[in-house]
This record gives sequence, C-alpha cells and structure tokens, in this order.
Amino acid sequence: MAAKHSRTRIFSSPAGIVATAAVGVALAVGGTVGAVQLASGSDQPGQTALDLTPTTVASSLTPSSPAPSASASPTATASPSATRSQAASRGKERTASPKPKPKPTAKKTTAAAKVLESGSCGASFYSDGQLTANGESFNPGALTAAHKTLPFNTKVRVTNPANGKSVTVRINDRGPFIEGRCLDLSRAAFATIASVDVGALTVRYEVLG
Repeated sequence: MAAKHSRTRIFSSPAGIVATAAVGVALAVGGTVGAVQLASGSDQPGQTALDLTPTTVASSLTPSSPAPSASASPTATASPSATRSQAASRGKERTASPKPKPKPTAKKTTAAAKVLESGSCGASFYSDGQLTANGESFNPGALTAAHKTLPFNTKVRVTNPANGKSVTVRINDRGPFIEGRCLDLSRAAFATIASVDVGALTVRYEVLG
C-alpha cells in the first residue's frame, strides 16, 4: 500500500478555493478523495488553509463491480454442407434378382386309345378324286383313308412292319375294291410309312375306339 502523505496549501483568494475544489474532484475520480479542511489562520486574516491529505475512499464510493458486459451473441456456425454420397447398396455389385421358378404344370395325359380290332392286310394309296363317300372334298395331303365297311370318322392306326413306321388315318371314303386289300390311303398317309414308288404293301392295322 502506498504511504500516506499530507500537504497543506494556503490560498488567499476565492479563485484558489475553486481550483482546489477542482483538484479534489479529479482525485475522487482517480480513486482517492482529498479531504478539504478549511482552517482560518489566526495570524493572517482572510486566508484559508486546505488540508489535501488523501484519504481512503469510503466503502460507499468504492467502484462497484463492473457490470457484466453483454457477451457477444454466439455466431451461427454454418451447418455442414450436405454431400451426396452413394448409398451403401449402390456400392455393392449388382446381381440379377432370382426369377421365380415356374410352377409345374400338370401334364395332360390322354388315355391310350382302345384297340377295337386289329389285323393285317394289303394297303395302297390314291391321289385322284373330287368327292369322298362322306361328301368331303378329297385332299391327297390329308391323313385319310378309304375302307369298305368301317364307319366314317373311325380312326385306324396303320403300321409298316418292315420299318416300324406308323400313321393314324381317319376313314372318310369307301374302297379299295381289289382282292386282298382293305385300306386305300391318301398319298400323304402312305408316304409317311413307305415310299410311294412301292405302290402297295402289307400293313398291320388297329381300329381305335
């Protein structure tokens, strides 16, 4: 703590008193107050003595704790800029999605045709004609045949025993009228089991129900 010291100045004019008061105000602003003591000198009338001994500032005049300064409002921080990143699933190798297995479809099974009659006989072929016995236009390219007595639209399976080839024909005409032959096939049906150059051959037939 700084040592206290006192000084006494004597002013003989009112202007000096005013100056002294100004000095006291300045000392009060700086943290100390000069106590002004007015004393009248007995030996010198009209003179005023001022005691400028600095005294400790009263507790009431102690500067109050500084008011908290308004803190600067927190500056808004920029939000991190959105970055487009590839999704995790995109980074993986793409594989084709498995295709659903088709449901097994029930196979249509047709009952084996019942054989009503069977035998062996000679068979030939023909390719000329306009109308068949049942009124159809003859078609040498269709799988049809002529028989003497079987009902129209009867199915007959004809097999060449020499090579095992078979063809199923539909009866739509009458014939042949040659001894030893029971079937006259259309040209297309005959060509399925043998060469048309043969002309006629022995076949095995099965009447199907």
